[in-house]
This record gives sequence, structure tokens and C-alpha cells, in this order.
Amino acid sequence: MARSNLRYGLNKGHPTTPIPKAVRPSQRKGIQSARTKFVRSVVREVAGFSPYERRVMELLRNSKDKKAKKLTKKRLGTLLRSKRKLEELGTIIQESRRVGH
Repeated sequence: MARSNLRYGLNKGHPTTPIPKAVRPSQRKGIQSARTKFVRSVVREVAGFSPYERRVMELLRNSKDKKAKKLTKKRLGTLLRSKRKLEELGTIIQESRRVGH
């Protein structure tokens, strides 16, 4: 609400211009920057997949989804991380099929 230089009421007070709040680093948490995305893609391209990721991809190709989920949950600690990893590896498998590799 704009202040109206009145003493009483909803709009009481000296009229001032509001200062916009600066975004804190804690409010940016979890947002991926372009640089981070690029660096991770380069590392993935150079280093490849870890042994457990290769095993999970093989399980997914052979439609052993439950076994793959159990393995990733054991390696990564939580079911949410496991689901994300399975989704990521599943998309990689689909892309490799689409390319015809």
C-alpha cells in the first residue's frame, strides 16, 4: 500500500519509495546455472558412466525395473534420488535407441 502522509488509517505514514529486495544465494538453491549444466555434461562425456550406472542401464534394457530401483536406492540412499537417477538413465537409453546405436 502507498503511504499518504496521514497520521491515522490504513495508509498512514511518510510516503517513501520501496527498495526492491536483493535475491539471496539461499533463495537460488537448487536452480541450475548454464555453466554448471555445461560442466556436468563435459564431465559425463569424458568420464562416462560409473559401474553401477552401467549395471542399472543393463537392468532397465532387460525390463528389470524393480531390481534397478532397489540397486539405485541402495547406492544413492533415498527413493527420490533413485527415481531421478532411473529417469535420467532411462532417457539416455531412449536417446541411444533413437540415434540407432
